[in-house]
Amino acid sequence: MSRFVGRANVRKRLEPLEGIPGRTVYADGAARIEPADGDALVVRPPFGLAHEAAYDEVRVAPLLEEIARDHVVAVLLVRLGGYAAGVFDGERLVTSKVGSRFVKGRHKKGGSSANRFRRRHEEQARALVQDAAETAAAVLTPWRERAELAALGGDRRTVEETIAARVDLGWLAERAVPRFFAVPEPRLRVLERLPYELYAVEVEEPG
Repeated sequence: MSRFVGRANVRKRLEPLEGIPGRTVYADGAARIEPADGDALVVRPPFGLAHEAAYDEVRVAPLLEEIARDHVVAVLLVRLGGYAAGVFDGERLVTSKVGSRFVKGRHKKGGSSANRFRRRHEEQARALVQDAAETAAAVLTPWRERAELAALGGDRRTVEETIAARVDLGWLAERAVPRFFAVPEPRLRVLERLPYELYAVEVEEPG
């Protein structure tokens, strides 16, 4: 079973284990920690782990060093109804812009009324994607050289359509972290809270 844990809590849990008897293997972007008198853990930092080695004791220092490292991350969150673009330098939001555009929900009737609704829905969705793409380009392009990584979230299909709407947004997909952030609504308050999830560490307890 794996779960995402805030990096401060991971540090509190792992720091006391440094140097105790056991075994530690760093490989494939993760650290497998096997205390001699405790349960094994597999820990994956959110932005990868380049260190590779095996130790005949518990060594968590390289892992904690990676977890503590801050990054410049471009963020794009889009769902039908709203969008948010921003850049985090570490956990600090240095620039952002959010917006919304009404997109009709489901239509329960059939016939010509349903066809009109579908066309209107598609028009509204296209308009939102265009707005989101223009906003993303305006907010994120100035940070293209500095942004090491990108975090994408909201609705996966709508995010993909937004990136595809402008050729100058392709770099976001290229630098995207593996985790997709399925936030319920792309609002400023949601964006401001994202660092906790952005830097959360995947902890697996194989059992």
